[in-house]
Formats: sequence, C-alpha cells, structure tokens
Amino acid sequence: MGGLRAIAEPFVASGPSGVAIRARLKQLTAGDEDVLRLVGARLGGLASKDLKARCRDGLEHSADAWAVRKRELTPLSSSRWAGSITKASHDQWALARRGQLAHIQSLEAGITTLTQRLSQPVGQKGSKHAPGGYRSRREWHAKARRLHVLQDRLDAERADREAGVVHVVRGGKQLARTRHHLDAAQLTEDQWRRRWEAERWFCQADGESGKRYGNETIRVSPDGEVSIKLPAPLAYLANAPHGRYVLACRVAFAHRGTEWADRVAANRAVAYRIHLDVDRDRWYLTASWQIPPTPTIPLSAALAQGVIGVDMNADHLAAWRLDVHGNPASDPRRFSYDLSGTAQHRDAQVRHALTRLLNWAQACGVKAIAVEDLDFAAEKTREKHGRRKRFRQLISGMPTARLRARLTSMADHTGIAVIAVDPAYTSKWGAQHWQKPLTSNNRTTTRHDAAAVAIGRRAQGHPIRRRTAPPPHDQSDRAGHRTVQARPGTPGREETRPRIPGPRTRSVRAGRGAKAGNQNTQHRSGRSAEHESWQQDSLPLSHKERFRP
Repeated sequence: MGGLRAIAEPFVASGPSGVAIRARLKQLTAGDEDVLRLVGARLGGLASKDLKARCRDGLEHSADAWAVRKRELTPLSSSRWAGSITKASHDQWALARRGQLAHIQSLEAGITTLTQRLSQPVGQKGSKHAPGGYRSRREWHAKARRLHVLQDRLDAERADREAGVVHVVRGGKQLARTRHHLDAAQLTEDQWRRRWEAERWFCQADGESGKRYGNETIRVSPDGEVSIKLPAPLAYLANAPHGRYVLACRVAFAHRGTEWADRVAANRAVAYRIHLDVDRDRWYLTASWQIPPTPTIPLSAALAQGVIGVDMNADHLAAWRLDVHGNPASDPRRFSYDLSGTAQHRDAQVRHALTRLLNWAQACGVKAIAVEDLDFAAEKTREKHGRRKRFRQLISGMPTARLRARLTSMADHTGIAVIAVDPAYTSKWGAQHWQKPLTSNNRTTTRHDAAAVAIGRRAQGHPIRRRTAPPPHDQSDRAGHRTVQARPGTPGREETRPRIPGPRTRSVRAGRGAKAGNQNTQHRSGRSAEHESWQQDSLPLSHKERFRP
C-alpha cells in the first residue's frame, strides 16, 4: 500500500463574503421598457469601448490611465456611470487573465500526457497510475499531430500572457458563435439578435455607503420605488428632478428582504443590476452587498451532534447521517436533480436539492455536513481520458465548485457548518468496508451510499474501515493490535489489516489451512497441536550441564 497518497486533514469551509438577491420588475409600462432599453444600449456601447481601451493598455495599465478613461466617459454619461463602467472593465480583464492562466495549465497537462504516451511502444499496456502506449500506429500518428497543435497553441498563449494580451467577447463567445449555427440552436436571426443586444447592455452600478439608500445611480427606496440616474445624452427622458427616471412599478425582495431593508434604511452600500430575460420577456433587478465572513467554528464543535456525509454524483446527492461515534444512523437519503437544460434550470435544480438536504439536517439536529473537496479542473481533459467521452462529459457536467459554494452560502444562513474532506479513495473504501454490511433484506445499499458513510467518517477523524470485535486472547495475534480501529495519527491506519497465514481460529479443523500436514512433527507430544495443550520438551543434556550451578 505504499502507493497511496497522503490524506489531507478535513477543515471547516469558510462562509460567503457577499449576498445577491433578485426580484422581478412587474407592471412596467411600455415607456419604462423603452427607457431601460435606451439606457442599456447607450451604456453598453460605452462599456465596449472602455473594455477595448483597457485591453489595449495590457500590463502597462495604471491608476492614471484609469482616471483618464473615467474622465473621457463622464461627459458621455455621468461621473457615477463612468466609475461603474471602468470598474467593470477592469474586473472583466482580470477575469480573462485568470481564464488565460487556467487554459495554459490545461495545455501543459495535455502536452505532458501526450508526450508520455507517445514515448512508449505502440500497444504497451498501462498501469493503474500511468497510461500506456497508444493502441495502433494510426492513433499514434494522429496524437503526434495533435501534440504539435497543442504546442503551437501553448506558445501563442504564453506569448499573449507575457504581453498582457487577453481575448474578451462582450456578450459571450458561445453566443457569438451561435450566430453561425442558428439551425442547430433552433433560433431565427431576429431572436439571436435580441439575445445578443440584451447581453451587451450595461445597466449596473456599485453602491456607496453614506449616500441616500446606499446607491445614487440606481436608487431603490425602502418602499420599493426604483429610480435611475439617466446619462447626460438621455436627460430629456427624465420624469423626476435632477435627471432621474422613476419606474412605475414597485419592487419587493422575497428572500432576505428584511436584511436588504435594514441596509437601505441605514444608507449602507448596495449594488444593483437591471437585466432582461429575453426568453421570458421579463425584467429583473438584482441587489448585492458584501457581508463580513462568518467566523469558522472549531471542527470538534461542529461535529458535536454528529455529521451528515454527502456524496455528489451526476444526478443525485447520496447522504447518510452518522452519530458522534461514526456509526450510520437511520436510513440513507437521496436528493435527485437534473443537470440538463439551460444554466438557470441547472442552478434551480441544485438549489432545490440543497434546500431539501439542509431541511433534513435541521430536522435531524445535525450541525455539520461533510462533502468532498473535489476539483475536476485537471481531470476532464481529452488527453487524460482518451476515448472515454461519456466519462469526460459526466465529470464535466458535475457542478463541483458551484455546488460547494452554494451549499456553503445556504448552510451559513441556517447555522450549519460545511466540512470539506479529501476525496481520495472514499468510493473505493466505502464500498469495500460498508456496502455489504449495511445491505439487508429491506435495504439495498449502493456504492454511493457507502461513499457517503466514508466521507462522514473521514470528517470525524475516524478511519473508513469498520470496527470489528477483538480476537480471543489466546489466538496467534494476541501480541498485535486487538481491533481494526486505530487511533488518529497511527501510521497506516487507513490501510487494510495484514493477513497472517495459517488457521487463526479453532473453527479450522486439523489438516486444513496453511499449517496442514503432519501435526505431530511440530515439537509437541501427544496428539496434533490443534487439539492438545502446548508442552515444552525437556532440555538436552548439554544444556542441563551448561546451567548446572
């Protein structure tokens, strides 16, 4: 078992640092919608030009260059809109840089895998930890060509990164490419154009503490009145003093509405974004603000009432409650979801499953949920898994990062701690040690249910393998450890128990097992050793003389 990697210690995940809530802008008049479209299109054009200027500056960008861009935008909009646009451009450039680095790391991993497999003979069998050679000469030739393609891409990406060049598409690269595949997307050109324009609109503003209701650009009063500071060229559309336009509708936040009202009444910063859902033809207002991170509680305090181990899969969450001693309690639970369809549908499915999980945890009185600290960023490359296309699609569709982030955010509101554990061998060892013992005539334990038990036990600091009864006192391993349960920190405690050859219980009859044969030839008098007490032979004469006083 020397090839096993070290298991990282479990830790309590930190809580969210911000809050975002959304409400629909209902009963908008036709004039209100026209004003919102004009403001979004006007500011969206300015945002595109500013992003282009920010990308052109590259690594040479400075605070002075930022101030110059803001001064150029102020006459065309307003001082506050210019600040929001320049900050959004800076954040988008930084996000593109992080994506560029992730792409470079993915290319490097693919090149490493291809180089290793191409260096091996064709048809060479691989091992459990390293792939072998390619199956045929034709496949080897195709992968050699792909290696050169990836190397060229890597050289180009590295050159762009050193020069500070990023490639950004306002509105999304996927939507831009959909323009050339309208039939496959089942869209007309007019429908695509509406989506493209709506995605490129800009109508968002950061808040500022001390200002009226926490935001002077997009202002929402405690009673739900929404007003917008119009850009200078559109000031003629104002229906309120100081160049503002007040919408005819009232907005109400169902989720965290009291918390939002308290911030607005205290004039604390709240950021707003107005956007259009083209498919539903509905306008929405999103409010967001920062919150101080919740102090993480000690791991022992979180586990005082037991833990719920959760194994995440492609279509469901497998959960099992464990008591403080690591023993499975009650029955396993399964929370299903469907990750097909649009992003909004997938997100709603994940939220619904997590809501049911948290409600069950509150009903059980458990204050901790253990999940795996998964990251498939480097595990879904086509070079790593080759022809296993379905497996690549499976792990690509699992929202590991999104699920943990959303679970952390939702659990923080309910006072339940989220414990992240190392995912190594949880499925394998869970099935090995827990699937069969937990299966009965009335319950079929799946591999995922057993993995949930393994995850919960690892969060509690227990070894994954089950505790068994100690052997009788007079068996051959009486000098060794008396139980399979090893204390935390014991070297090799996650390994399987070494097997001692030979019959280890009296249930093995004489003449069977590793010690089978002539039982009377093992320096014992009388009958076979399996059925007679042990007697020591008399010492030879030479030994008696040696120890004669």
